[in-house]
Amino acid sequence: MAHGENWWRDGIFYQIYPRSFQDSDGDGVGDLAGILKRLPYVKSLGVDAIWLSPIFPSPMADFGYDISDYAGIDPLFGTMADFDALLAAAHDNGLKLILDLVPNHTSSQHPWFVESRASRDNPKRDWYIWRDPKPDGSAPNNWLSEFGGSAWQFDETTGQYYYHAFLAQQPDLNWRNPDVRAAIYDVMRFWLEKGVDGFRVDVIWHLIKDAEFRDNPPNPHYVEGRPPHEKILTQYSTDQDEVHDVIAEMRRVTDAYSARVLIGEIYLPLHRLMAYYGNDLTGAQMPFNFALLSTFWSARSIETIVEDYEKALPRGAWPNWVLGNHDRPRVASRVGPEQGRVAAMLLLTLRGTPTLYYGDEIGMHQLAIAPEDVRDPFEKNVPGIGVGRDGCRTPMQWDSSNFAGFSEARPWLPLPEDHIRDNVANLEADPRSILSLYKRLIALRKNCPPLVAGDYHPIAAQGDLLIYRRVAGGKAVIVVLNLGPEPIAVTTSAIRFGSEILLSTFLDREGERLEGVLDLRGNEGVLVQPPA
Repeated sequence: MAHGENWWRDGIFYQIYPRSFQDSDGDGVGDLAGILKRLPYVKSLGVDAIWLSPIFPSPMADFGYDISDYAGIDPLFGTMADFDALLAAAHDNGLKLILDLVPNHTSSQHPWFVESRASRDNPKRDWYIWRDPKPDGSAPNNWLSEFGGSAWQFDETTGQYYYHAFLAQQPDLNWRNPDVRAAIYDVMRFWLEKGVDGFRVDVIWHLIKDAEFRDNPPNPHYVEGRPPHEKILTQYSTDQDEVHDVIAEMRRVTDAYSARVLIGEIYLPLHRLMAYYGNDLTGAQMPFNFALLSTFWSARSIETIVEDYEKALPRGAWPNWVLGNHDRPRVASRVGPEQGRVAAMLLLTLRGTPTLYYGDEIGMHQLAIAPEDVRDPFEKNVPGIGVGRDGCRTPMQWDSSNFAGFSEARPWLPLPEDHIRDNVANLEADPRSILSLYKRLIALRKNCPPLVAGDYHPIAAQGDLLIYRRVAGGKAVIVVLNLGPEPIAVTTSAIRFGSEILLSTFLDREGERLEGVLDLRGNEGVLVQPPA
């Protein structure tokens, strides 16, 4: 297990979407007792930390990202006793536990908002963002909700609009109000006192809005068929300079406890992302790097992303990489199942902390959801252009039984038919499965200093061939990835006579000695150790 203040640098994170991991009580929805039951599996992967998507009380308009009580557990997921048991068991098994903090907005049913909307002179009025209508009664400005439509909701009771960057049931908190900040910092301390190991902070770049509420400019690059909120640039509604003061305050809260981590969810261009490390690295220790979620899958584009990111990092800042999450299509569907193995090798050999998304290690793919099965409010509000997130949130596939070992009842989202073949039980029994590959990669990474902390040196990126070297303390590992289906003969001087294959994505070449040429099959990646 990764120890010490900076354990998160050496660690591997595993994101669990609690609704979809394991159901323990037969209601078709995953829960905390289910996660506890599956901890031995998580431990067997070799990961170091679990990040849980929200488990707090919520009306579930956005499946838990609309919180009505920051210091409780939603009965759907169990009780606080269930949480305490999970936290204790995780720690007993050498696993850290990270919670999802959602400080940008609450549920409209949160007591704070119920008070805030009660009257214009309520003490909590200024905890949220209220504005008068324009003289014609319309919304205060042109800001758009990420889930479709205006970001302003008119409230009949008090004759003002409130701002919601997401659903109308998710009013934004006013982070310019010191009382709001203090209240959220108290929430953080509540969980830190319980022993959680840190937070992943939801939409952290949204927290502060323009003080003057100026109209956002139009997006000159908007293309019909894209989500409607992209018609305007979020120049004034996100990523304001003052947000960095807030994040530094949050970091001071976590730093008051030993060995905790603050992770930020940020979808921004690289040069803006880097600011979230903070002055002198006093911001988020890991502003999530989502570049691989949307890149064109080619050697040149991946090398460019890695190089740009490495160059942009502030001095001393630690990199991180993400291949999948609860908002983006599954990696196996983005790059194809054959490349899924190569993607695993990429994720676990780049410099920096990797985050895995549950099910990616068994090759789960994006499920096409029939209209009658759609649960995602984004898809319901903006149907038919492919924004739905249900397809990457389907239940974990444990075995070939009726409901994949996830539940004894019909799950909240459907399962693919191929769960009968692609499931943990089958893949654990196959020494060459993608699951076996993930376990081997993780184990190799753990025991290989160049892969954990070594420098990154690009070697080649031509066509489908991507090669880079990781070096630490005079030892090197060379990563050679074939991002296409055709075989490639690799003759670079980096692959010297007597080099040895440590691992192939096909798990059938360990220990093979190279005679100065490396023959790669289509869709194959290998780790090579040059002779000492």
